Order: sequence, then C-alpha cells, then structure tokens
Amino acid sequence: MKNNLTLLLVFTFTIVSFAQRKTEPTPKEIQLAETLKETYPDDHVASESEHYHISFEYNKKTEKIEVLETITKKLISLDSRADIQVYSFYNSESEIESFEIKYKTDRDADFYIKDEAMKSDDLFHNDARVKYTNIDFPLKGYRYQIETVKRYKDIKYFTSLYFNDDYPAVKKTFTVAIPNWLDLELKEMNFNGFPIQKSIKTNEDFDGNIHTFTIENVPAMFDDSSAPGPSYIYPHILILAKSFTIDAVKTNIFESTQDLYNWYKTLVNSLENDNTELQAKVVELTQDAATDEEKIKNIYYWVQDNIRYIAFVDGIAGFKPDEASQVFKKRYGDCKGMANLTKQMLIEAGFDARLTWIGTNRIAYDYSTPSLSVDNHMICTIYTNGEPTYLDGTEKFNAYKEYANRIQGKQVLIENGDEFILNIVPKTAANFNKETINYNLSLENEQLNGTVSKTYNGESRSGLLQYLSQLQTDKKDTFLMWYLDGGDSNIKVTDIITSNLTDREIPINIHYNITINNAVSSFDDTMYIDLDLEKELSGYNFEKRKTDYVFDYKKHLESTTTLKIPDGYKIGSLPKDIAISNDNYNLKASFTQTDTTIIYKKDFEITESVIKKDGFNEWNDFIKNLNSVYNEQITLTKQ
Repeated sequence: MKNNLTLLLVFTFTIVSFAQRKTEPTPKEIQLAETLKETYPDDHVASESEHYHISFEYNKKTEKIEVLETITKKLISLDSRADIQVYSFYNSESEIESFEIKYKTDRDADFYIKDEAMKSDDLFHNDARVKYTNIDFPLKGYRYQIETVKRYKDIKYFTSLYFNDDYPAVKKTFTVAIPNWLDLELKEMNFNGFPIQKSIKTNEDFDGNIHTFTIENVPAMFDDSSAPGPSYIYPHILILAKSFTIDAVKTNIFESTQDLYNWYKTLVNSLENDNTELQAKVVELTQDAATDEEKIKNIYYWVQDNIRYIAFVDGIAGFKPDEASQVFKKRYGDCKGMANLTKQMLIEAGFDARLTWIGTNRIAYDYSTPSLSVDNHMICTIYTNGEPTYLDGTEKFNAYKEYANRIQGKQVLIENGDEFILNIVPKTAANFNKETINYNLSLENEQLNGTVSKTYNGESRSGLLQYLSQLQTDKKDTFLMWYLDGGDSNIKVTDIITSNLTDREIPINIHYNITINNAVSSFDDTMYIDLDLEKELSGYNFEKRKTDYVFDYKKHLESTTTLKIPDGYKIGSLPKDIAISNDNYNLKASFTQTDTTIIYKKDFEITESVIKKDGFNEWNDFIKNLNSVYNEQITLTKQ
C-alpha cells in the first residue's frame, strides 16, 4: 500500500511538473515581453491580441434585440512578476454567460471567479455586479488567455466599443456581424490619426455584413487626473441601433432624436406624480413671496438645501425619475428624482416647469446622436415670460440663473408634450468666477504684518460654500483658519470677518489680519523678502501629461500685494515682469514701485477651461518662468 501511494505521488508530481514546464515562457516569449516593455515602460501586462466578436439575436419573448459579446484576450507579463485583476461587469439588463481563464496550453487555470455586487461611495443603490478574479504572472513572458461571453438583453444599452483598455494591445480587433434585418450604424469617433484598418464582407453562412476594425500597438487608457471624458480623446465606435424588421414589420429603436425622446417620455409618463404630500410645503415657501422670481428661488433653494443628492443606478431606474413624493418624503434622490421634485413643486406653485435631459461636459456628443450614451444628467427647466431658466438641484450653492461649468454650453432636451425642445445652456466668462485678493503688508523686525481681503464670485464662491457645508459646525472655523494660513505654522491669522457664508447670492468676502514669520532674512545691509504666499499655478506643469487638462471651471484671479518699504531702505532688485496671452488664457505677473511701496500684481485668467495638449509647451514655458518669479526674492538695501 505504501509503495502504491509513493508511486501515485511521484506520478502526480511528474504530471504537474510537466504541465508547469509547458506553461513556462519560452525564450521567444521572454524576448517579446522585453520588446513590449520598451514600448510600454509604465505597464506590467500587455495583450498580445484581443478579439471582440459582436452578434445580434431577436428574442421573440421580449421582442427585443439582444447582443452577444464574445471577448478573447491573450495577456503576457512584461515584468518578472505581475498581479492584476480581470473582471467583467453586468447588471439587470445583461448577464455573463461565460468567464474563463486559461494557460497558453489551453488548459483551464484554477482561479476562483468571484461574483459580487458593485459597491461605490458615489452610488447609494446600484444594480451593477462584477465577475472577477486576481491572477498572478509568476515570470516575465508568462501568458494567460481570458475568454468572456456577455449578453445584453436589450440593444439600446449596448452603446460603444473603445479601442483603448486597461492594458496596451499589440493587436485589437472588433468584428461586428450585422444581420440584414437590423438597421444599425457603426459611427466612427476620434479615428483621425489612428491606424485603424476597416473592412466589410459578406458570408455565405450569414445573411448580412461582417464589419471588421483592427488596430495595432494601441496604448492603455491614460492615467491622468482632470482629463477630458473618454469620448473626447479615445478612438471608439458608437453603436447606433436604429430599427429592426421581423416578419415584414419594422420596429424603431432610436432612429431619430424623437425616438430617444419618446422612450424617455414613456418612463416619465409612467410616474403617478401625486403631489398631495408636498403641497403644504409649496404653500409655505410661496405664500409670503412678493414676486414670481422669489417664489421660484424659495422652491429651488429649498430643494438644494434639503434634498441630499445620492446617485442611484438600478436597471430602468437608472433612466426613470423617482416619484416626487418619494424624494420629498425620503429627503434624498438622484439627479432625476431631484429634477422631478423641483418640477412638481414649481407646477404646484403655478409655473411652467419641465424635465430636461443633458449630457455634462464629460460627454462629447449632442442630441444629433440618438443614443443612451448622449446624456448622463437630468435637470429642470422653468419657463418665465417665454424664456427658459435651468435649475440643477444637485448644485447645492448655485444661485438662481447660475450654471455650473459642467453644463455650460451643453445641449439640453426639454419636455414639450409629444415633441421636444433643443436648447443650449448659456456660457459665462471667466470673470464671472473672479477671485480678488489684496494684501497690504509692512515690515516689522523681519516680520511681515498687515491685512488681507479676499472676494470669491461664481463657482469659486459656490465651491467654497459647498466645502464648508460638508463640515461639522464646530469645524468650520478651524477649516477657515487652515484655508487662510495654508497650514503654514509661520503664518498667523487673526480677527477674521466674513460675509454671510450661507447666502449663495452674494460674493464671499473675507477680511483678516496676518503675521508672517520667516518670510524675511537679513544679511549685512540687505533684506531678502519672499512676497508671494499663494504661488498659484506653480504645480501646473504638464511635461509628463498625455491628455488635455480640464479645470473645474474658467478662472480669473486678480491678486495685489502692496508692501510698504521701511524707512531707510530702498529697492535693490525686483523680479522681471512676465506675461502670456492666447485664446485659452491670459496670464501675467508684474512689479511696480513708488517711493514708499512695492506693488506686486498677478492677473491669471483661464478663458477656456481646457488646456490642450498641443499648447502644453507654451504653457509649461510660462509656468517655468512663473516659478522663477516665485523663487526670486525681492531685495531691499539700506540707504
């Protein structure tokens, strides 16, 4: 018995060892990994090849078009060891039919596939799930093959195919088999400048056309913060399902913007909108208002102040607004629920209010593209004297008729009975968000002392109010102190006076006294002074950046620092003035002098909120010069 067991163990060990040797990388695979590492030095894993096969089926029971997406990826490790997570998302409108990981020998790898609900701090309720596992590459050149099959139960939720992914790909292919009974457009987005090969073929065994798109040496998606939305910068294919014809009967999906609106409207029309519970609150908010505008503001601001925004994604509820009465009762809702509550309260007050769909500036498309990918947000539009005003309850401290940068200039789809209205949200100039800072300083015993006043308008104001609102009452003063002294122990701030920090309709004004240590040093008869405490934009160097930089909003900073020259001293040296101006920004820093003062001014105006890649060299040169100004000290010498 003992001998038999020993033989079994030896036999098993021999098989495992043989199998492991077959999965170990060959010299050729190691060489490939090293070559790819030179091309993609920041990546640990690459795809030798990726193939997506997309096909379509008609489900007679649901009378919907289903999409079958089969993906095969051959991954190779570029480092001596790599650990990654592979995953596939699904929800109530889709399912994962197969998820397999294999060695290069085509033998199943024994990784346990987990299936969990998606959790996110940004989402209150989410029906998304994920199948995933963590896999390890023990050696450079080690390979796995990932195979997944995903079914979309309704074609309208299958909206796009992106060429860039988590890992770089040596070769990536999309094959889309479109049957003749399906009218579907493959809209090419951002293809210019990319070596994408295309072909259309027919097949004897397939009644339709097979579209193939192939790209080689495609990098992974960039890991840049404050980047434009993916639809602006990556080549991708929009899947525009227009209609299908079964048994000579044509059924529209999204053939036009009207079709998209009709579908949205069916969701809205299914709401009960019983406003009984909120009527008393509407009366309370409007009964003492002197004007219609005051009534509107009272309702809008009440929603902003009392309804907590929480994202909610759950199947059809990801597109259908919640009942206004439910949002009112629960005191929370997503953008759709908040928009519906705002609309219903305004209707109860006698106004013409309508639900409105919009894509924020994360999305590159407008409503000329009928697809669920065109929008990601809902607001309310109110018409007064025939003119629209847009109300976004999720923007907590935007005043009436103020619009966040993320929706400015974006197209809106407004309810209008069986039809719809297309309009554009107005844009504002950078000056609308102006920040003004004034320092008045003097020198006492190698210490800078003086007063400071700061004023915030527009989104610079609403952003600060938003942050303060999230703090506990006993922490607001502590935060404000930290905000003003920058967390620098050499700076002492006292006697703070502010405007009303709960009023979203007025600028924020802050006045305080300041004492600054270690900003002045003396040697012999010369004083060296660091006059800039803020050093705005100093870290905005884009030398290593791969995508456009997107500011939260257009900015305009006007800063003036006035330093009184002490008796018995004269100016030894001042930094040189610098300036740059183009279509995207106007930036300058200057120094002037009188007999008794030095006046240091910065005027930074970001007229467009995006700094383009092709302008990075010009921008970086200015930031380099600006940092030289920041690092150069002012000198005063004894007379």
